Amino acid sequence: MAANGVVSDKSLIVSFGEMLIDFVPTVSGVSLAEAPGFLKAPGGAPANVAIAVARLGGKASFVGKLGDDEFGHMLADILKQNGVSGDGILFDQGARTALAFVTLRADGEREFMFYRNPSADMLLKPEELNLDLIRSSKVFHYGSISLIVEPCRSAHLKAMEVAKGAGALLSYDPNLRLPLWPSADEARKQILSIWDKADIVKVSDVELEFLTGSNKVDDETAMKLWRPNFTLLLVTLGEKGSRYYTKNFRGAVDAFHVNTVDTTGAGDSFVGALLCKIVENPTILEDEAKLREVLKFANACGAITTTKKGAIPALPTEAEALALINGA
Repeated sequence: MAANGVVSDKSLIVSFGEMLIDFVPTVSGVSLAEAPGFLKAPGGAPANVAIAVARLGGKASFVGKLGDDEFGHMLADILKQNGVSGDGILFDQGARTALAFVTLRADGEREFMFYRNPSADMLLKPEELNLDLIRSSKVFHYGSISLIVEPCRSAHLKAMEVAKGAGALLSYDPNLRLPLWPSADEARKQILSIWDKADIVKVSDVELEFLTGSNKVDDETAMKLWRPNFTLLLVTLGEKGSRYYTKNFRGAVDAFHVNTVDTTGAGDSFVGALLCKIVENPTILEDEAKLREVLKFANACGAITTTKKGAIPALPTEAEALALINGA
């Protein structure tokens, strides 16, 4: 398919949204206030997905805005070092790269403190988008953090519209971060405001409960989130694996049991693996046996990511995922 003279690349996965630096305590199980020091860990769900794709041998590009500062250029370099195309990256001279302080408390809950008022990613304007890059994608992947404020929200909506118009599959992982939203109600409303547009949606069990207002994680609750134009709805259940729903079939795939150190990035790793395989062979979305194989692979990638600290260093290669599947 040609659009504006650009030939559509049938294997490119474009991730849109935020990339930031998580500062994680040097010791685990403490509150942010108690932490003696912090290590910087590059992150941001859409960027993690892009790197997950590249590490698995796929073709990935990231679209987003960073601060024209030391941290912003460091993040852009990390994308390039990991084989992600930087054709969609912009730098803002008037705002800093977003920072987040994240700790895993002794009770296992994550505590976040964000520095974004505003951060560069929030200032991406529709007219700054690399539309040729977006049009050339086979899959266009995004989250919901870019919906929180203008002008980034308009840029997000424009990018989705352009990708859809060029025939890309739209992949949505809301990646709920409640502390960033003005209120829980606003988060729910905005996350669902673009729900009908996606082809593939992945939610965690926690997000399923939040979006449906239910305290049950079962098929009936999941189907409340189903829309007629969806190709695939996925619910990830941590150590209980994942569930899948399509127009013609539904089921569950078990998780792999590993020694979990840090769950950061596991969902992004899962999504990256799934999108890689869909790009290789889109027919898996109609074939349950093939889809189950792919979800087993995605579950393996997610599991491996929990065995090391930080998202990006822990994202696996295909060989590592196959070794886990084959019990090596």
